[in-house]
This record gives sequence, structure tokens and C-alpha cells, in this order.
Amino acid sequence: MSAEAAAWLLAAVALAAGALAWSSARRARLFERLHAETKLRLEQLQREFERFAPPDLVERLTEGRGDVAPQRRQVTMLFADLQGFTSLCDRLDPALTVTLLNDYFRHMSEAIQRHHGHITELVGDGLLALFGAPETNPWQCRDAVLAALDMRAALAAYNAKLRVQALPELRFGVGIHTGEVIVGVMGAGELNKFTVTGDPINVASRVEGLTREHGVDLLITGDVRAELDERFRLREMPPVNVKGKPEPIRTYHVESIAT
Repeated sequence: MSAEAAAWLLAAVALAAGALAWSSARRARLFERLHAETKLRLEQLQREFERFAPPDLVERLTEGRGDVAPQRRQVTMLFADLQGFTSLCDRLDPALTVTLLNDYFRHMSEAIQRHHGHITELVGDGLLALFGAPETNPWQCRDAVLAALDMRAALAAYNAKLRVQALPELRFGVGIHTGEVIVGVMGAGELNKFTVTGDPINVASRVEGLTREHGVDLLITGDVRAELDERFRLREMPPVNVKGKPEPIRTYHVESIAT
């Protein structure tokens, strides 16, 4: 091969190598960009999913872990319902009503999450929060009561802001009960949710209803009381017969916690 031909060959090889390196670098940059975009999208989807399911459950699903089968579990349930809000809605502008309700739910959700709870139901102006699901929590009763006390403080702070704006204040009733329920993802078709079912959830709902009868904002059952320590200041309420229960339900008003 002549020197000239060899030079042309070397130039062609160098050009091909350069083109290959440029193409590889371009593909690498494209891959990195797609990877970053995919990661960001997954993080956004996870945050959105966590609005509807407990973060622990979301983490299991995103990691491909299949241990989300229905199971029996000890769970503490907190029902909260605004009192007199239905009649209040009739007097307020619809947009203002929705704003008040959304702000209220935001404050309550933040208080519940601070104590390892998760809101699983929003029905009208009521909510259901779970403690001890899907992960086991040996302090779930304490956490639920602490969350309720935090909710009470958060509502008081929110009402102070409403007073400044000359808006009506909100009042709630909270009922807490603990018991063994079935925990799992329930529903049909595309409408599914993580929730619980069983008689204890009915008891928790009845206890929330008793707040109106006793004229207090926060009631717990004897089963919850048995899991609390002496720091919690409780006042026993008269036992009351409720629908579906053969024996009267004995409840306790949570007045405060010693600091």
C-alpha cells in the first residue's frame, strides 16, 4: 500500500472512530435524559398515589413486593365528622364551602400523618383514619389519641383564622376504637382503595356519633383506654346503648395530656 493510500485509510478510520464516539456520547446523553425524566415521573406518580393509599403500601407496590394480600390485623380507627356543617353549607357560597372544607381536611391530614396515621376515607365532611395498617404499630392507640389531640389544636388554630375573616367557626366530633379487622385493597374494576372492614369499624363510627349526645369533641372506647398511660386525662361518660350492640358502650372523653 502506498503512503498516500495508508494516510487516507488512517484518516477514514479516525473519522469513523470520531463519528462512533460522537454517536455513543449522544446516545448516552439521551439515555441519561430519559432516565432522569422517567425517575421524575415515577416520583410524581408515587406522590400522587400516596394521596390515596398509605406510603408504606405505595412503597411496596413500587418496589414490586407482593405482600399486600388481605389479612386480619389489629387496627385503630379514628372517625371525625364536622358538626352542623350541612346546615352551614346551605348559607355559604359553594366555592367558599369547598375552600373551607379543603383547608380543614388539609389541617386534619397533617395532624394525622404526624402520628403515623393515614386517611383512607373522605365522605362529605367526615373522614376515617387508620393506625396500624398496613404496617404493624404496637403504639397505634396512643398515636391515634395523640393525633386527635393534635387535630383539636389544629382546628382551634384554623378557627382563629376564620374569626379574623369573619367566617363561621367549625366544630367536630372524633371517635376512636381499636379491634381486629380485615385489611386490604378492596373495590371493583378501576375503583379500588386500601381500607378495612369488620365490626370494630362500626363501633368507631357509633362512638363518633356519641360525641353529640355527650356534648364533647373526643371520645375513645375502653379498649383504647386500656392501651394508654397515666399521662392522658380522661373522663368517663355514662354508658349508652347503640344500634347493633347488645351491651351499652362505655366511652371516655379525652380532656388533655400531661406535658
